[in-house]
Order: sequence, then C-alpha cells, then structure tokens
Amino acid sequence: MKNVVVLPVMVLFLLMACHPIKKPTVTIMTEKGDIVVELYPNQAPYTVYNFLKYVDEDRYRGATFYRTVTLDNQPDDSIKIEVIQGGLYDDNHPRALSPVNHETTKKTGIKHLDGTISMARNAPGTATSEFFICLGDQPELDYGGKRNPDGQGFAAFGRVIKGMDVVRAIHRSPANGQALTPRIKILAMKGDREQLLKVFENWAPEEK
Repeated sequence: MKNVVVLPVMVLFLLMACHPIKKPTVTIMTEKGDIVVELYPNQAPYTVYNFLKYVDEDRYRGATFYRTVTLDNQPDDSIKIEVIQGGLYDDNHPRALSPVNHETTKKTGIKHLDGTISMARNAPGTATSEFFICLGDQPELDYGGKRNPDGQGFAAFGRVIKGMDVVRAIHRSPANGQALTPRIKILAMKGDREQLLKVFENWAPEEK
C-alpha cells in the first residue's frame, strides 16, 4: 500500500518541477480591511490546491477569524506562539472538503515566518478548511517543532504580501481567552480567475 500512495506524490512533484506555476494570490476581505496572500503551489501543491478549491467554489462564504493566540492567553502551553486563525469554524461544516495530505515544512521548505499562512489541524492529514497566519517567526510550528507533540509541524503554503496591519489589528482585537469577541467577519475571498484556472488545469492532486 505504501508504494501505491507514494507514486502519485512523486509524479505530482515531477510534473510541478517540469512545469512551474506562477504564484497565485488571494485577497481575504475582512471587516477590518484586506489581507493579500501569495501562495506557493510549486512547493506545497496539495495544500494550495485545497485552499484554492475553497476560494474558487465560494466555500468560505460566512467564514470568520475567530481565534487570536497571544503571549498572554496561553497559560497552559509551555511553547508559546502568536497567530490568528480563521475558516468555517465548525469541524463538520457542510461546505468542508475531505482532509488534505499533510505537507510538512521539511518537504516544502516553507517556514513559519512573519506573515506565513498555514493549515490548522489535529492529527497529520486532517486539515480541511481552517487556516492561520503567523505574527512574527514561529519555528516551533515547523517540522520538528514542539508546539504539536507529534513533531510533524503544520503545513505552511504561502505568505501575506499586503495587509499585515490588518492581521495585527485582528490579533489585538477583544477576546475571551483565545476566542475573538466578536468574531471578525471574512466578507469575501477573491483570487485571480486566470491564475486559479492555470492551477486547476495544470494539475489536480487528487486525480494524479
């Protein structure tokens, strides 16, 4: 079974190496302003493809930023991080897609630096719609980091190129513990249609 799983992944990455795709951008429009993220499909194809499916199919309709993790609101964690988290919120949301393959930072080379966008998860391979954005460098979220006991880290797949002031404003917003009160509405998520089509036309990970 292991060979059956590994072969499609190898084929996908060979295709990506031969036919690199221009980095698409997505604008996350919030009630506090816009955040523009640049995505890295050549390094994290499964994760980027998954995220763009949500965007292109309007699956993030009604999504919010609902969590802020600051140095002051994680008293039970010995390894502290700073992020904001958003998505559909409900683990069993009807617009959620199947979980995506876990692409570690060891595989992709995309580190959790200031402004990095990455997938929230429970066990490896359980990420669906929920994502977070780093404030400051967060090496404990990389492969081998200690924030998650399994040491697999989280699947980073892009970086904010405009709107870090909005990210910081959300991070500083009122919260009850880590829960933003109220949640910050995501009004829309827009990608360049031509860029998205090139991604979808060039490769579809679940079909390789």
